Amino acid sequence: MKRLIFSIIFSLAALFPAISPAGSSAAGNSILPADQVATFSNRVQQDLAARGAQVAIVGRMGRDPAQMPAGINYTHVGFWVYSRITRADGSTGMGYQVYNLYQVDGDRTRSSLIQDSPADFFAGAQRLDAGIIIPDPRLQQKLLRVIASPTYAALHNPRYSVLANPSDPRFQNCTEHTLNVLMAALYDTDNAAQIKANIAAHFEPQAVPIGGLQRLFAPAASQALTTVDHGAQVGTATFGSIARFMQSHDLTAAVYRVTPDRVSRF
Repeated sequence: MKRLIFSIIFSLAALFPAISPAGSSAAGNSILPADQVATFSNRVQQDLAARGAQVAIVGRMGRDPAQMPAGINYTHVGFWVYSRITRADGSTGMGYQVYNLYQVDGDRTRSSLIQDSPADFFAGAQRLDAGIIIPDPRLQQKLLRVIASPTYAALHNPRYSVLANPSDPRFQNCTEHTLNVLMAALYDTDNAAQIKANIAAHFEPQAVPIGGLQRLFAPAASQALTTVDHGAQVGTATFGSIARFMQSHDLTAAVYRVTPDRVSRF
């Protein structure tokens, strides 16, 4: 029996690698060479600026997709907002500031809202691959107003779960907070209960296959793997499910992917 338990815990760690620092955590030193990360982050910034994006939803790839559950490629998303920034040398200029929900270092069951730079954002990537959603211009302006308002922080729930149910208020991950902010902008509301009701009515989460024994022993692997906020099926918000929702409601100006050598459709 002990051997079975350890086997299940090990398989959970492999199935849900986003609990690692490369998932939804801030990175200190770059996982990949810093010069490559800087070049890539600048490429993404330049591409967004060339398209006139005031705000975009960007996903990073913290794990090899082969290690992820089917249908999930990006382990972390954040809002990239075109802003006046202060550079390392003290000069100022225009560039992108990234608004993130990150797991707390030392306690993966908690999260905090952090602003950092594009290079910091990609410092947590194990592959330089960005998923990008540019909302339509009207929605961009609505998102900017929410992000600049107290609503952005008010929609944060610090109780973190990798598999947070986006229509349930008990836990949250980075993509769920992104979805909450998106719904606040779409429906012009800061009412958390109404936002959850709208998500339940209109948003299709990404299904995550997980068996009964895996669900039973998930908390033994990490409390951040809890599924107590789910029913019979487990589903969570992901970059892909947010993109599909926005595309199905004609809310996007562009949805695409950037790698070091190409820009392609998502």
